[in-house]
Amino acid sequence: MFTEERLAKILELLEINGKVNVNELSETFNVTKDCIRKDLKQLEIAGNLQRTYGGALPIEKKISIYDISEREKADIETKQIIASKALNLLEERDTIFLDMSTINILLARLLVESSKKITVVTNMLEIMTILAHSNNNITLVATSGVYNKNLHGFIGSPTIDLIKKYIFDKSFIGNCGVSLETDDLTTFELEDGITKKAILESSKKAFLVMEQKKFYTQGNYKFATFKGVFGIITDSEPSEDICRKLSEQQIYLF
Repeated sequence: MFTEERLAKILELLEINGKVNVNELSETFNVTKDCIRKDLKQLEIAGNLQRTYGGALPIEKKISIYDISEREKADIETKQIIASKALNLLEERDTIFLDMSTINILLARLLVESSKKITVVTNMLEIMTILAHSNNNITLVATSGVYNKNLHGFIGSPTIDLIKKYIFDKSFIGNCGVSLETDDLTTFELEDGITKKAILESSKKAFLVMEQKKFYTQGNYKFATFKGVFGIITDSEPSEDICRKLSEQQIYLF
């Protein structure tokens, strides 16, 4: 197969599957991984795809949906899987932090239905409202701070001051994407990122709650690295390359 034919086929597979993997392409075309990496680099230079750790994705449009009420409508089934996994990690008498995240909204609803005795600290208004109507098994601690209308929650110095007073057994932190190549956790707003960093640093076990596709996306603000992250809760197992990299960094995948 000529190079041009292989490049066209890679783009065809990318359109069908939404992503391509170096290992799989190497086996499909019976060429070396280095050859595939060169192909992907050539296609990236031409503006046909975006290379990622271990593969490539279609060129992403800049995410324009910042408002939580809009994001709540997307990927509901996927987020429910993640929220259920997070619930199963909770133990009686845990003190946890629920960050501003549409997945954590679903987790809060599951907590209301459960019988686990949990103390929940949160900076998200919708989570506060959900847990305010729970039975006596949930102790709710709400932060103050500057209210962000897009995120529907509180950020800034007053929020961080309260967070730093706690040592959370577990925290569940949202993000806009991570990079295993640069070791970055990202979000879109500086104040949100600073708040997330404080949550991470105040946690015995910090979990990232994220759809698998966020292994291939990034926000504009780097709020932390993988150092201090205990585990990642996602909807399905990512590629072998990603799993290996997480294992090397001693990060558990749920």
